[in-house]
Amino acid sequence: MAMHRRAFLASSMATGATVVAGVVRGAAESRPPIRLGFDNFALRAMKWNARQLVDHAVAIGCSSVFITDFGPFEGRLDDDSLGDVRRYAADRGVAIVLGSWSICPTSKTFKPDWGTADEHLALGIRMARALGSPAFRVILGNQSDRLTDGGIEARIADAVKVLRASRSRAVDAGVKIAVENHAGDMQSGELKQLVEQAGPDFVGVNFDSGNACWTLEDPVRALAALAPHVLTTSLRDTMIWQSPEGITMQWTAMGEGCVDFRSFFRLFAERCPGVTVHIETISGFPRTFPIYKEDFWRQFPTARAEDLAAFLALANTGKPIPPFTPPTEGKAEAERAYQLAELERSIRFCKDVLGLAG
Repeated sequence: MAMHRRAFLASSMATGATVVAGVVRGAAESRPPIRLGFDNFALRAMKWNARQLVDHAVAIGCSSVFITDFGPFEGRLDDDSLGDVRRYAADRGVAIVLGSWSICPTSKTFKPDWGTADEHLALGIRMARALGSPAFRVILGNQSDRLTDGGIEARIADAVKVLRASRSRAVDAGVKIAVENHAGDMQSGELKQLVEQAGPDFVGVNFDSGNACWTLEDPVRALAALAPHVLTTSLRDTMIWQSPEGITMQWTAMGEGCVDFRSFFRLFAERCPGVTVHIETISGFPRTFPIYKEDFWRQFPTARAEDLAAFLALANTGKPIPPFTPPTEGKAEAERAYQLAELERSIRFCKDVLGLAG
């Protein structure tokens, strides 16, 4: 960005409050029900297996569970065992969507737990087919990859190679690969680039609203950019506010942050028909982005002024909130109770306020 960053940021905070307006103007007010579920990472402290996750979906009135790691299958990854889980869920009216972690071999987050990146992706595709999952969620990495040799562009190229190598396998299985905008790794335009380079016939997006904020994007604008490619979601609210160091944000339960989810879901209903909403509450801790420090912008060398202005306008609507601090004694029990409550409040908000269906 050519102009002095601090002057631009200060100006944007003062005048950018109307930038987001009109993104979804004209979207129909009436819409068909949107299927609702949850991401198992929202309840990570419970350490539940797949059947227990399905049972909880029934208990809170959800019709889908997004199992985003292989742990809940307790090592039984063969087709017969996965088929048993599929039938257990189907008998209770619950769909399963499957996910796992990095398939970019040069990402700082990649781990060889499931073999090479190609072997990991092949395993996930097979498991997704056995579970009846139409998509398999993967990630590239996290924000630290933006400062690696070659930057995020090089990591995108490496991930694209892995994805292309599995095209025939995915197509034959009837499974699409949903790449998530994860932990500040890719802005919406960069993820769109990855999908288009890999092949949108079999690669799409798992859209994460909280992670969009970590790349300094308003989730409504980020969704608008990625909507044609969205296959599934991991959603949470975010409170964003100005702080002495720059911008601070904290993920929250749905309806307790400053994201405009009414506009978000008008757009979602119009442009992502049939896509399930999965709630992934990861609440309770703040993160500060030192946007007034010049070095910070090495991570975002191609940031667009209009996107940043919209994000700062969103920050103007937020306020500081306290973090969740569990007691030293009984910490594990407190964390379990906190995660259960965050998810349940979010599901109620989605149903009662936003009009989503179970």
